Amino acid sequence: MKKLFLLTFILFSIESYSQAKIIKILSTDQTIADDEKYPGAKVLIGNVKMKHEGATLESKFALFYQKENIFKAVGDVVVEQGDSIIQYSDFALYNGNTKMAKSWGHVEINDKEMKLSTDTLYFDRKEQILFYPSGGTIRDKKNTLKSTRGTYFLQDKKFTAKTKVTVVNPDNNLESDHLDYYTNTNLAYLYGPSTVTNLKDSTKIYSERGFYDTNTDISYFVKNAKLFLKERTVLADSLYYDKRKGFASATNRIKVIDTVQNMVAKGNYAELYEKKDSLFIIDNPVAITVVDKDSMYVAGDKILLTGKPEKRIARIFNNVKIFKSDLQGKCDSIHTSQTTGLTRMFVNPILWSGKNQITGDSIQILMNKKTEKLDSLKVLKNAFMVQKDSLSKDDFNQIKGRNIYGKFKDNDLRLMLVKGNAESLYHNRNEDTQKLETITKEIASDIEFTLKDNEIEQTKYFKKSEGKTFPPSEFPSEEKKFKGFIWRADEQPKTVEDIWVKGKKATILKRSNNLNVKKAREKFIKESSKKKKSKKIDIKNI
Repeated sequence: MKKLFLLTFILFSIESYSQAKIIKILSTDQTIADDEKYPGAKVLIGNVKMKHEGATLESKFALFYQKENIFKAVGDVVVEQGDSIIQYSDFALYNGNTKMAKSWGHVEINDKEMKLSTDTLYFDRKEQILFYPSGGTIRDKKNTLKSTRGTYFLQDKKFTAKTKVTVVNPDNNLESDHLDYYTNTNLAYLYGPSTVTNLKDSTKIYSERGFYDTNTDISYFVKNAKLFLKERTVLADSLYYDKRKGFASATNRIKVIDTVQNMVAKGNYAELYEKKDSLFIIDNPVAITVVDKDSMYVAGDKILLTGKPEKRIARIFNNVKIFKSDLQGKCDSIHTSQTTGLTRMFVNPILWSGKNQITGDSIQILMNKKTEKLDSLKVLKNAFMVQKDSLSKDDFNQIKGRNIYGKFKDNDLRLMLVKGNAESLYHNRNEDTQKLETITKEIASDIEFTLKDNEIEQTKYFKKSEGKTFPPSEFPSEEKKFKGFIWRADEQPKTVEDIWVKGKKATILKRSNNLNVKKAREKFIKESSKKKKSKKIDIKNI
C-alpha cells in the first residue's frame, strides 16, 4: 500500500511539475492547424500573447508546439520578464523546458540600467544571462559599449566581453580584448590588453590587467602598465592614475621617459603631478641622459623633476653618484637647470675625469645645449686636483688653489686654470724609460695647465711665482702631499652598478597608502578575487 501511495505521489509530482512548465496561450485572434505546412504545431495569427513562468511574449504570428513545449514567434516580437527587462525583435524561438530563448532581427533589449542592440541574442532565463555572438552595442547613462561577442549577467548588471571591445563616452575611449563592465556603477575591470584614450588631449593609458572608473576617470593597473602623456611616458608594474587631478603614482620597475629632453628616470616608487609639471621618484632612483652619444647615470635617494621641458629643474638628493664612461662623480645633492645647462654639486663633491680626482666646496659643470657635450667646469673654494703617479702608489701629482676653472673639448678635460693661491706638485718621468727624474713644486697667483690624454702637457705661471725642481732623493718627504690632501679612489664608481649603494635599502616614504590609491587597489583586488569562470549559454538547448 505504501509503495502504491509513493508511486502515485511521484507521478502526481511529475505531472504537476510538467504542467507548471507548459507554455500558456493568453490570447490570439485566430488559431488554426496546418499539419501539411506546420506538422505538430498550432498556428496562431494576430495579437498573439503567451506566458511562461514570469515572462510574456507577444507577436503577430506564432507556432506553438505543445508536445515539445516550444514557441516560435514572427513579427513585432516583444518579450517581457516582470518589470526587469523588455525585449524587441523580428523573430524569436523559446523552449519552455530549458527556458532558453533565441531572438534575431533588429534585437533590442532594455532594463533599468542599459539598452542592448544586436542582430542575434540568446537568453538563458534560468541563469539570467544574455549572450550575443555576432556584434552588439550596450548603452547606459554614461557609456556606449560595443563588442563582437558579449555576455550580460542580469542579476549582477555585469557585461563580459573578450573580442574587440570599446567603451566610449564624450571624454574617453576604452579599447580592450577582455573586460567586465558594470552598467549600474560604470566600472570596468580589464583582463587583457587595454587602452584608455582621453579624447580631449590624446593622453593614453595601457595595461593588461586593471580597473577603470568611467565616472571619475580614475584607473589602477597592475600588469604592464603604461601612461602616455604629452611630454612623458611612464612604465611600471602597477600604476594609479587620476586624470582629473592630473596625479599618477607608480610602483616597482618604473621607467619615466622624457620624450622632449631625451632623458629616462628609473626607480621603484614615483609620483607625478601633471598640472605642476613635477615628478618625484624614490627607492633606488636613477636619471639617465644622453651626452654626445654616451649615457650619463645620476643616482641618489630621491629625484625631483619640476617645470616644463625647456625650463626643467632636476634635483637629486642624498648619496648622489654619477657615472659616465669618461666622467664619474659623487656628492650629497645635485641641481641641474635645463635652461642654463648648468649642473651644481653640493656637500663634499668629487669628480673623476680620466686619471684626475677633482674636489672642492662646490663643483659646477656646464653643458653645451646645442652640441649636448660637456663645455666647462668650475671648482669653487678649496679646489684640489689629484692624479696618481703612473708607476708609484705613494706619489701623487697635485694642483691646489682657491678656484679651478676647466674647459672640455669632445668631453675630455683639456684646459685648467687655477685662480688664487695656486700650487702644483708634479713628478717628471723620462718619456722612454719612464724613470722618475725630478719632482717640481711651484707656487703662483694663477697657473694654467694644458692636458692631453689626461696628462699635463704644458704649464703656464702667471704673476709672481716661485718654485723648485728636486731630484727624487732630495725631495722632502713631508711635502709629498699638500695640506688638505685626500685620496678617495675607493669611492669612485667604476661601473654603472656601483652608483647604487650596496647592502643598503633606501628609505621609502611611499604615499601609496594615499586613501584614493588604497581604495582603488582594494576595489580591484576584491573584484578579481571573487571573479569566477562565467557560465556559458548552451545554444544547443534552444
